[in-house]
Amino acid sequence: MILVIGDIIVDEFVMGDVSRISPEAPVPVVHVSSVDRKLGGSANVIRNLHAIEQSSAMFGVVGEDEAGAWVHQRLAILDAEHTGVLTKENGRPTAIKTRVIARHQQLLRYDREWVKPLQHNTQQALLKKMQAKLHDAKAVILSDYAKGVLTPEFLTQLIPMFADKIIAIDPKPSHTQAYKGASFITPNLSEAAAMSGMDIINDDEHVENMARQLHADLQLKYILITRSERGMTLFDGEQCHHIPTAARDVFDVTGAGDTVIAVFTSCLVRGDSPLKAAKIANQAAGVVVGKVGTATASWQEIQAYAMNL
Repeated sequence: MILVIGDIIVDEFVMGDVSRISPEAPVPVVHVSSVDRKLGGSANVIRNLHAIEQSSAMFGVVGEDEAGAWVHQRLAILDAEHTGVLTKENGRPTAIKTRVIARHQQLLRYDREWVKPLQHNTQQALLKKMQAKLHDAKAVILSDYAKGVLTPEFLTQLIPMFADKIIAIDPKPSHTQAYKGASFITPNLSEAAAMSGMDIINDDEHVENMARQLHADLQLKYILITRSERGMTLFDGEQCHHIPTAARDVFDVTGAGDTVIAVFTSCLVRGDSPLKAAKIANQAAGVVVGKVGTATASWQEIQAYAMNL
């Protein structure tokens, strides 16, 4: 089992078409044809784990509202344990990100959320829930969207607790120093630049320097940097591997980082080498960016995609 803790978000997609400009303001009028919801944020990692048939448990916070109840229902459908999804924060709503999309183009996004840190008693309740699952866990994914769950204080309690497990972190630069001692992090290029204090330059040598510096500073085993059209760079503790992108068509990059960390971690859990795991995660990312919305990739899709590269 892989445990996931972080900021749970509901991704909402308002789909429609545009045929005119509003007479009230110079904005397009969207004729809505459908509204869809998907688990997002750290809960999208659960969706990705389910897609590759990996058992999981979710830990985080939702509001005592309709969206929070929906999150529990969806996690149950995915066979993910969700007793660690708490509603203890009075007044805290479930985070919702709504995207308005017409003809595969995102026109607008509006967010409803709190970003204040969790109360201490809520953090301790989450810790107890996670401790109860330690014996079942092969790995933990700390999915940090900087919405208040994974504070630096909380991270420094979580990482030692999982010292004998694989500790995967999807990071935010503002919490860099709190990630010390993790197994690996999976920043994108801009996050890696901010975390290392280096310029954003998508050049192999420059990115390798970023990776080596972060690896040493944070006492990691590996670091996997996603580089958009330049693919990924993996530093495995001894050498850097630059993996070309596997994406053929890019429709939507929403949630691709969740796919990468879910697949990379799952491959390590089953015993793959870091390089093999990174190559498979890269192929999975190629699958999901070719879909619209917060997407996932199954083993069958990943294998078929790899065969056609």
